[in-house]
This record gives sequence, structure tokens and C-alpha cells, in this order.
Amino acid sequence: MRIARLVMLTLFAAVAVAEEIPSSAHVRLDTTEGSILIELDGRRAPLTTQNFLALVDSGHFNGTVFHRVIPDFMIQGGGYTRDLKPRESANSVPNESGNGLENIRGTIAMARTEDPHSANAQFFINVADNTRLDPQPDRWGYTVFGYVLEGMDVVDRIVTTPTGPAGPFSRDVPNVAVIIEKAARVTYGD
Repeated sequence: MRIARLVMLTLFAAVAVAEEIPSSAHVRLDTTEGSILIELDGRRAPLTTQNFLALVDSGHFNGTVFHRVIPDFMIQGGGYTRDLKPRESANSVPNESGNGLENIRGTIAMARTEDPHSANAQFFINVADNTRLDPQPDRWGYTVFGYVLEGMDVVDRIVTTPTGPAGPFSRDVPNVAVIIEKAARVTYGD
């Protein structure tokens, strides 16, 4: 019953902001390994898209790193500076994982803790089909809110970066920092 109530509240909140969110928006992540162009799905994940665009517009992602890189799984970033100091947003986003988008290769999704509604700034790009991260009848999933349009070769290069322990992490941190130098909204297809 509690999950059903949370789903209903999430849907009501999504409807309230849906008119303010573009059905699709484009963001370019300029990294030390190259650029990644992402299309966000504001129709299926309006709250997550709104939050991500606000973080882009505020410059939150500039200077953050991909701090968790796991071959055949994903690359995760957006929450730590080059020296692995946290840079989290104060806002958390209600989980929108039941939106019909799957965690498949090339999609972008929100990272979170065990609390399904704890996503705030950290995101990951799937480098493999990770449908085990999708919602199930008895648990929440990880919200997919877009996909890579261009630059999957950059993502593939990042995921092959040698990793090890660093800062507060016992493994999976690139030995040479992979930095998001700038994240910006862009116009695509004009």
C-alpha cells in the first residue's frame, strides 16, 4: 500500500511539472576523454529531467568526475570533485523508474542509495544491458531518463580506464581522473 501511495504522489507531481519540462532536451558533457551528447526524456521522466537540467544550468557538474567505472556495467559520475570530495545536491528526486524506459546500453539513469527516492545528482551511463536495475513488482528500480545520442565511443573509452582504490572508495575509481569539464544544454538537430 505504501509503494502504491508513493507511486500516486510521484505521478501527481510529474503531471504538475510536465507542462514546464520539454519533451526532450539535449545536454553535452565535455569530458577529458571527449564529448557525450545526451537526450533527456522529459515526457517519461519529468521530475528527473527537471532536476538534471537545473543541475546543468547551475554548473553543478562542471569539474566533477566519473568516480565509479565498471566494465560491462556502467560509468557513474556527477557527485564528486577531482579530489573525490562530495558535491551532492540538496534536492532528492522521487523515483520515476516505472516509466517504461529500461536500463539498457547507452541509457542514462540516476544513481541512488537503498532509499528509492534518494537520487539527487549522481547519474550513470549503462555500457551493457542492465535490466536487473529496472523496477520489479516487489522493488523500485533505477530511473532511466535519457540516452546517449553521440559519444558512446567516449563512454566505451572511459569504461576501459584502469581503476583502483582512491579517496573513500575501495575500488573502481579511475587511476587518472576522468573529468566532466563542462555540462551544458545544447540545441540538437537544427
